[in-house]
Amino acid sequence: MTTTNPILEIEKTYGQSIWMDNLSRDVIESGELKNLIASRGIQGITSNPAIFEKAIAGNKIYDTDIMAAIKAHKSVMEIYESLIFTDIRNACDILLPVYQETQGKDGYVSIEVPPTMAKDTESSIREAIRYYQEIDRPNVMIKIPGTTEGLPAIEEIISQGINVNVTLLFSVESYVESAWAYIRGLEKRLAEGGDITKIASVASFFLSRIDINIDDRLDKLVKTEKSESLKGKVAIANAKIAYQKYQEIITSERWQKLAEQGAKVQRLLWASTSTKNPNYSDVMYVDELVGPDTVNTLPPATIEACADHCAPAHRLQSNLDQAEQIIQSLQDPEIKINLAEVMEELLEEGIDKFIKPFESLLKSLENKVKQLSGQ
Repeated sequence: MTTTNPILEIEKTYGQSIWMDNLSRDVIESGELKNLIASRGIQGITSNPAIFEKAIAGNKIYDTDIMAAIKAHKSVMEIYESLIFTDIRNACDILLPVYQETQGKDGYVSIEVPPTMAKDTESSIREAIRYYQEIDRPNVMIKIPGTTEGLPAIEEIISQGINVNVTLLFSVESYVESAWAYIRGLEKRLAEGGDITKIASVASFFLSRIDINIDDRLDKLVKTEKSESLKGKVAIANAKIAYQKYQEIITSERWQKLAEQGAKVQRLLWASTSTKNPNYSDVMYVDELVGPDTVNTLPPATIEACADHCAPAHRLQSNLDQAEQIIQSLQDPEIKINLAEVMEELLEEGIDKFIKPFESLLKSLENKVKQLSGQ
């Protein structure tokens, strides 16, 4: 009896790529990453400061490298970079066959510039270029937050031929702005005679955090049939509307001119896809958003849940009127939730949720250096 893997069905039948939202040296050295590519159809991997903090803090697997860095008189920041750059390079090498087989569509490994630079255009540009050069792999993707200050950095980095993962997108407007930043970067590179055929970008649109915030606000209202009906529905509705904007952009004349020159579409990537509320399906942010030319990045537990019981179907473009109604309902007199305000709050929180583990990791590394060097 053959059992089908829904993840492979999502990729082969529906044109969506599944990436993993997790990276550590354990995953690389144990062979788990290779196994996930072979058995689960994983086609890419993302990292962030919170993931690296969990991977490195208190993990002895890094001690030999840390000792070597101490002997080389490296600073704590240099040690941090040497550890994560090694992991990123090794993950890139493991995923290189996927990158080659898909002709640069998949096989990427994402690394974020320091989150403390989320509102610093020049520093983001400088660090993105340095990260790309030092990691030195064609399938590395540099993550830059889709903040107001991040957009010109995205445009500049794309124009220099560097792959970009635009992260921390919550609002449809922010996604649209990041898509046009990608297009402007490609146009600039093309005008300067550069090759745009090998540049890839994804726009990481966050999901579960939206529902957590909105559900919390709904719980503070007088319970009504309307308020209850909106729970756990806003993030998916918001994502469906973003995908409609994506389709408008790729049918525009400006995009078509780039496509004729071999440009790759900037795919929407669904992020923050582990369901936090136990009352909701643990794969709802997968099943409800299957659609062509998109990526869904899943943490390990959601990968296993999806491999077990995802039910793929073309849902991303279904019930669009309902999605619009859900978003409109937030303005109803009995609800009065300002979505723009929610999105701004989530962006600030999102930056903070990356800065805190980043700073915590540097602190734990500092303590580890003292411990290993006998201070």
